[in-house]
Amino acid sequence: MIRVGLIGGIGSGKSFVAKLFNSPVFNADNEVKVLYKKNIACFKKLKKKLPKFIKSFPINKDELINAIKSNKKNLNKISKVVHPFVRKKLSDFLHRNRKCKIVVLDIPLLIENKLNKKKDVLIFVKSDKIKILKRLKQRPNYNKKILQNFKENQIILTKKLKLADYIVDNNFSPNIMKNKIKLLKKKILNERNYS
Repeated sequence: MIRVGLIGGIGSGKSFVAKLFNSPVFNADNEVKVLYKKNIACFKKLKKKLPKFIKSFPINKDELINAIKSNKKNLNKISKVVHPFVRKKLSDFLHRNRKCKIVVLDIPLLIENKLNKKKDVLIFVKSDKIKILKRLKQRPNYNKKILQNFKENQIILTKKLKLADYIVDNNFSPNIMKNKIKLLKKKILNERNYS
């Protein structure tokens, strides 16, 4: 099984590119949303760490945002609770899809949280700043200050760029992108002697 890890800045279009691979995708953001809605153990741990902010189950994202707004360090507290749950979900996902040729890891802090392996194929998704801003503003919980805190948590993009095996320029129409990823997937399979 080839693990393809997508790296890049917030709003560069990693989730969009992930879908184009037409392979099983582990989307960490979606897993976190499910955790907040359905996992009572996660709620209890967050309530214990942030009793002033976390009030009721399912976890309200606004409460988390207020916690981060009030103190940057709270993002770290939230991460420490949430990441073990996400790691477990990742492990289950990899086990379930062990017979697949390729799986795609769409995990914003893939490298920062050391979730990548040496053999992983890392693809840096880059996009132009105007498009990134447009995408971010379309998100339901867009908040400039919160985004800044998340950005500070990510390894500097130039470092990520150096780690990448491939760079995908995500500034084209969906059709062009579809073809680009189809070719890239073929190339990765050929290079790893899969067909």
